[in-house]
Amino acid sequence: MTELREKIRRLDHLYYLEAKPEVSDLEYDRLLEQLRQLEIEHPHLASADSPTQRIGDAPVPHLVQVPHAVPMLSIDNTYSREELKAYFDRTEKALGGPTEWVMEYKIDGVAASIRYENGTLAVALTRGNGQVGDDITHNVRTIRDLPLRLLGNDPPAVLEVRGEVYMTNADLADLNLRQSEAGSEAYKNTRNVTAGTIRLLDPAIAAQRNLKFFCHGVGETDGLNVQDHIGFLRAVRKWGIPPTPEVQLLKNSADALKAVAVLEEAMPDLPFEVDGIVFKVNRFDQRDELGIRSKSPRWLIAYKFERYEATTVLESISVQVGKTGTITPVAHLQPVEIAETTVSRASLHNADEIERLDVREGDVVVVEKAGKIIPKVVRVEKHERKQELPPFEFPTHCPECGTELVRDEGGVYIRCPSPTCPAQLRQRLIYFGSRPGMEIDGLGEEFVDLLMGRDVVSSYADLYRLTVDQIAKLHWLKPRKGKDGTLIDVQVGNKNAENLIAGIEASRSRGLARVLSSISIRHVGPRVAQLITRQYPTLAKLRSASAADLAAIHEIGDAIANSLYEFLHSDYGAAVLDALDDANVDLTQPNTDPEQGEGPLAGKTLVVTGTLAHYKRDEIKSLIEKLGGRAASTVSKNTDFVVAGEKAGSKLAKAEKLGVTVLTEEEFKALLEREG
Repeated sequence: MTELREKIRRLDHLYYLEAKPEVSDLEYDRLLEQLRQLEIEHPHLASADSPTQRIGDAPVPHLVQVPHAVPMLSIDNTYSREELKAYFDRTEKALGGPTEWVMEYKIDGVAASIRYENGTLAVALTRGNGQVGDDITHNVRTIRDLPLRLLGNDPPAVLEVRGEVYMTNADLADLNLRQSEAGSEAYKNTRNVTAGTIRLLDPAIAAQRNLKFFCHGVGETDGLNVQDHIGFLRAVRKWGIPPTPEVQLLKNSADALKAVAVLEEAMPDLPFEVDGIVFKVNRFDQRDELGIRSKSPRWLIAYKFERYEATTVLESISVQVGKTGTITPVAHLQPVEIAETTVSRASLHNADEIERLDVREGDVVVVEKAGKIIPKVVRVEKHERKQELPPFEFPTHCPECGTELVRDEGGVYIRCPSPTCPAQLRQRLIYFGSRPGMEIDGLGEEFVDLLMGRDVVSSYADLYRLTVDQIAKLHWLKPRKGKDGTLIDVQVGNKNAENLIAGIEASRSRGLARVLSSISIRHVGPRVAQLITRQYPTLAKLRSASAADLAAIHEIGDAIANSLYEFLHSDYGAAVLDALDDANVDLTQPNTDPEQGEGPLAGKTLVVTGTLAHYKRDEIKSLIEKLGGRAASTVSKNTDFVVAGEKAGSKLAKAEKLGVTVLTEEEFKALLEREG
């Protein structure tokens, strides 16, 4: 019986924490049943922490209130980057300098405290009022990914973990289907059903709802030998408790602010709901130094998003081909109002997401918009599925060029591998002309469609061979102004053609870094291109570099290096760059590396704010970097100058408060002239 219990605990750990099931569900169930029968036959050898004891024998008569050994405090919230930056500044000032921060998702569930004594789950409480919580041990024992007995032979005498009990969107969809079949009302969202379930008196009902748990904090302990939060999360994982996922350790608050986008971008792919991002001081001794307020600690803060959702019908699913060949499924919705905007489309991200949601054309779906994140389909209201709907069949071949699709090795994205795919070319040309790309004024979606539709352009280099006469004679269909959207035939004309050619000509001299980041090489964006061209400022030198040479550049690494090397030495990549070279596009990079201490702004940090009269925002930032300076986005005591235009707001006020020198555009120009 002891051996069976240990084996089942190990299998639970592999299944729930490592996502590496070792046996089939049938074999697991047989082991569990074998243990259950042995415990029936030998009741004196039964154990309260046995895997068979997930469901209690009988409901509890009522919830008992129990004091917390350590108060379970709340978290201060902020909804703006400015307030978050101000919090970081205050905290690091109090600690005497930069400190390590931990960044993690704020799971939208129900807070709970789980106490283990000598390795065995002893009691579980809700937050309650922070001092006293409801005893929910009977329901927490049904959570399959939470061990009744800690793994290993060295658990602390007392280990109290704090975390979030939650439900996945897929489990809510299944629960609502069962509710509908039973004639009961469906639940609105995962948090509400979790809050209700965890307080039920009957653990058998809780067991059917497949609740889960993530650990993100620590309460009372005895024998816990860790010095920081990252060490704590590693320890609880070793003992079989699931830690909060996707945690990032950052060396200072500047890195923390930059990293917010990393978690934000991953949000749509999460199977559970989050309502923000939490930042915590990593070191426990620094937490002690900062202390607590009456209701919340000073060493953590939640950066929260406003969330809005609505229910609508998914009318159809289509797929789009991106500039790097990624096939992205798109949900076409009956238009619905969310946060004062009309939403009719939402990304479904990838084939795995469609399968996870079990979303089908004709389904009633819940669509969410959180903060500035694009709309996403959260879940399917399966109980509203009144007829059998066929599953969506993800295409096996590119819908544009017919090439057989391939899945990224070890990844979730499916791609068209053909570099000549017309759909990819369209997206690439649109990006090539955009402001982050080569910044070609006039080359938007309409012009790209026109030039490709008339077979005038089929590559980047073709743009540089266009003439005013050639473009001016073209005709396109445009909506009639002030009418009902009727399309009329319009000639491009000389003015539009001259503007486009002027934009194309201006882009010839953007330099090698701008070219590399504009031609849609996987993993190569503006920052990467700058780092690489500092080391290899000409196309010839870049082509002579090995993948290992590229990977050795600080911040690059193997994945980026291999992607760039393969592009440079592929037939397609070589042809693209040779053609641009032949078209007299500048493929060299001037040596204006600010890290080399060159240029009149070398070593200076500048922040630009407000509306400028003589520069576009990207132009002045690019100029600052070309002249050796650093274009920062936030004002701090380390800022040398703030360039302020009209309607400058909080950044100007902060600069004045910190005593940072503020320049008008004219004063900025004068500064450059003085510095030569």
